Amino acid sequence: MLTAAGLPPLGAEDARHSERVADFLRARIAATGGWLPFSRFMESALYEPGLGYYAAGRRPFAARADFVTAPELSPLYARCLATQLAEILGRIGGGRLLEFGAGSGRLAAELLDSLAARGALPERYGIVEGSAALRAEQRERLARSEHGERVEWLERPPPEAWQGVVIANEFVDALPVERFRVNADGCEALGVVTRGAGFAWRPGPAPADLVAAVAALSARLPRPLPPAYVSELNLRAPAWVAEAAAGMRRGAILVCDYGLPRAQYYHPARDGGTLAAFHRHRRLEDALLRPGLVDLTAWVDFSAIAEAGIAAGLELAGFATQAHFLAATGIDQELAALGAAAPEPERYALAAAVQTLMLPGEMGERFKILALARGFAGPLAGFSFRDLAASL
Repeated sequence: MLTAAGLPPLGAEDARHSERVADFLRARIAATGGWLPFSRFMESALYEPGLGYYAAGRRPFAARADFVTAPELSPLYARCLATQLAEILGRIGGGRLLEFGAGSGRLAAELLDSLAARGALPERYGIVEGSAALRAEQRERLARSEHGERVEWLERPPPEAWQGVVIANEFVDALPVERFRVNADGCEALGVVTRGAGFAWRPGPAPADLVAAVAALSARLPRPLPPAYVSELNLRAPAWVAEAAAGMRRGAILVCDYGLPRAQYYHPARDGGTLAAFHRHRRLEDALLRPGLVDLTAWVDFSAIAEAGIAAGLELAGFATQAHFLAATGIDQELAALGAAAPEPERYALAAAVQTLMLPGEMGERFKILALARGFAGPLAGFSFRDLAASL
């Protein structure tokens, strides 16, 4: 039986937890005069200690999670990514890896194993993770890893000069975004108010930084954003790029996420934006439902990430679909190597995973990989099949 919103009913524990999160959000809305910017709603719903989706110990990356990430789907993804990392570390003479938002820690564990097999282990593997619950899960997993002693948890990137590679796998899409609607004055902000026992959208005056950012965005598009156009804008992503690049004297940043170049992201046909809410592998029509139990996410404007990298002194080193990147880094060879030693059911599972990772209707085209580099020259293997950098 489904609820009126077409969702499966909640168990008692989940219902109590979501109500605690809703109570917190209602108090926050009341404290701000009855209207809360969506970025603050999203931040609390995802990251509030002990309450948020990623901060309450619910293990969102487990087998019965609300979404599937490439590292959780198959070890093939990490093995291909390790090929690219090994090439970069070889070019710069070694260094460290720094992963933002490491999820369950599975990607870290599999990258270390794959890099060890290539003779390319990093000096250290740093994880910048804001969720105490996820840090505990990562420690538990990596304590069982043969190379777990190389892993350290950091509050922020190293303040001293360092070299190596930053990995952001499905990290930027979870940064809180602002929602906006174009109007005669430039734009208005779309915030959140309480409505009965739930929440609703309501427009409000946009702060100066959002007005300026939407105006700059519209000016960079082939055609200005039309009146009443609704979308979202990630004002935090450029600051994150600058922070990640600040101490890096040689190396690269790899951003792996679902997203688009700016002109496609803000195309007139994409009115409504890309904001999505996922619960039990269902996409919710209302992103304000079931706070604390729902993953909130928005696609990545890769043009903005590239521009932020260039502003921070990095160079654009490649942009590709996930399918092209995995093809270029040897997913066929990795499949053959893993399949040769696997029993038949595992071979079928590996083949199915390849389809999910590569097909256009699955992850193959929706997910992209962007590389920003500093201090070394030459093309990177992951972008040798097809580099879409010109589309940015």
